[in-house]
Amino acid sequence: MKISTSAAAVEHSKLPIPRSFNGFGNASISHLLRRRLQVFRPSFPPASSIRAVSSPVKPDASVEPKRSKVEIFKEQSNFIRYPLNEEILTDASNINEAATQLIKFHGSYQQYNRDERGVKSYSFMLRTKNPSGKVSNKLYLVMDDLADEFGIGTLRLTTRQTFQLHGVLKKDLKTVMSSIIRSMGSTLGACGDLNRNVLAPAAPLYQKDYLFAQETAENIAALLTPQSGFYYDIWVDGEKLMTAESPEVTKARDDNSNGTNFPDSPEPIYGTQFLPRKFKVAVTVPTDNSVDIFTNDIGVVVVSDADGEPQGFNIYVGGGMGRTHRLESTFPQLAEPLGYVPKEDILYAVKAIVVTQRENGRRDDRKYSRMKYLLSSWGIEKFRTVVEEYYGKKFEPCCELPEWEFKSYLGWHEQGDNGLFCGIHVDNGRVKGEMKRTLREVIEKYNLNVRITPNQNIILCDIQPAWKSSITTALAQGGLLQPGNIDPLNLTAMACPAFPLCPLAVTEAERGIPNILKQVRAIFEKVGLKYDESVVIRVTGCPNGCARPYMAELGLVGDGPNSYQIWLGGTRNQTALAKTFKDKVKVQDLEKVLEPLFYHWKHRRLSEESFGDFTVRMGKEKLVELVEEWAGIQTAQP
Repeated sequence: MKISTSAAAVEHSKLPIPRSFNGFGNASISHLLRRRLQVFRPSFPPASSIRAVSSPVKPDASVEPKRSKVEIFKEQSNFIRYPLNEEILTDASNINEAATQLIKFHGSYQQYNRDERGVKSYSFMLRTKNPSGKVSNKLYLVMDDLADEFGIGTLRLTTRQTFQLHGVLKKDLKTVMSSIIRSMGSTLGACGDLNRNVLAPAAPLYQKDYLFAQETAENIAALLTPQSGFYYDIWVDGEKLMTAESPEVTKARDDNSNGTNFPDSPEPIYGTQFLPRKFKVAVTVPTDNSVDIFTNDIGVVVVSDADGEPQGFNIYVGGGMGRTHRLESTFPQLAEPLGYVPKEDILYAVKAIVVTQRENGRRDDRKYSRMKYLLSSWGIEKFRTVVEEYYGKKFEPCCELPEWEFKSYLGWHEQGDNGLFCGIHVDNGRVKGEMKRTLREVIEKYNLNVRITPNQNIILCDIQPAWKSSITTALAQGGLLQPGNIDPLNLTAMACPAFPLCPLAVTEAERGIPNILKQVRAIFEKVGLKYDESVVIRVTGCPNGCARPYMAELGLVGDGPNSYQIWLGGTRNQTALAKTFKDKVKVQDLEKVLEPLFYHWKHRRLSEESFGDFTVRMGKEKLVELVEEWAGIQTAQP
């Protein structure tokens, strides 16, 4: 192992904070319970002379830098078992701090109702893991039943193509978890410091590239699934109920020819410490950006030949949405091109990227632990060089791709196998009331499989053409309208759950967005915008960005009680970051800001110019001037 003297120097860091941690070296980690890890502070030369690494650096075990509390919880947990295995057996309604962190790896968050005062009323949110958003008929019906029997009577469809089940009491956790597992579902790794659900286009199209993208997403999910059995030990007493994985997944996981694995460990890829923070992967095909590909740690795009046969993949790295208000060293970031790999190498390339983050991502301060900060610190050239050492090959340049489009797949479509699918809009992904009952009846009666989309909607799959009329009627009677009957503003809007259960929320999102959209519609009418015109609006209750507001044309990010930070300038096809425009705008004052913006968009835009493109062209300074000088429509000068 050596430091390359021929590689170009790279910028050491863009962050105004010390980079004191460079990961856990493979040889230094013991897999024995409670044994201290040998961690190190890298011996870098001054920032001006940093060189790209040509092979992983050996650790300096003489110094042990600061680690976050969560790192210690993981180290002492016997691979994510202790003390959760004891805490779930107590009579208390909640679990302790260490168990609260560990249960995330099992797919659950401890929550309490923030609308209530006095003694906290604890419950648990469970999140499933559904690569490509695929949900079998059996699993859907089980989740529907569990929501009524053990939850709050609703299901929530997430922006990562999964279910969230809210309001489960601790005493019911094992019953609910085991029911999901025995229905061939899983919550393993849906939360925690490891790979989350792998996205892919939800459309059940019988096209080579779509089928290959979905298969690849499932293989990546299998590759990065924990292997040590902690999940099954706790929830089904050690009984492993798993489907067989493909031989290429097993081969890629076991391969250690480039020093990626922890030998003889129950977790060959993750080790005792797993990853520094959550890790997100999405797979798609050219033009289809239904997955917000650039917001992921790894974005994978199928590249096909002229005959439509998949040949390989473009890989993009370093996307992420989370940030902290008024801390400029935290930021949302888009993934950037890493390179192209042939299709047979994709699992090895993904594994190499994950290991690079595992070994070098920060573990001392969780605000800076996502892979985007490693990219920001190192730069793409150094990052690529280190990944290539774990991959064992050089990346080829990315292939040129056509323009991206956002595809919702709402309404009726042909699958390509003589069947149909129907995409159904679900406001903020909340399945409840009459809608929930209707979906249950249709899915059960026709034995349909479903898919969850990254835009919080649901697709009914494998519908025979003869059923179309009766299903359309049943859906309409249950309030599930075709897209032509839904306000265009609602079709692309998203919000996170926020209050009352999310502990990070500082204001409303899901409960607040219906009124916000009504406000926007009223302003559209007031300034003369047509009904069929729309703006991509996303609302979150805090800056973590779960509904990806930083990609919206109009992003509202909670920054205080009934208050939002406004972001402008995202694009309809989700390929550009918005920028901050105004802080701490009270919800009752939104009209004062949005009315002049929408008015001038109508009167000053170029032909077919979107709202996001208009705000970018005008620039923040001019937009601020238009808002501050606004005296109403009667006196406005277009």
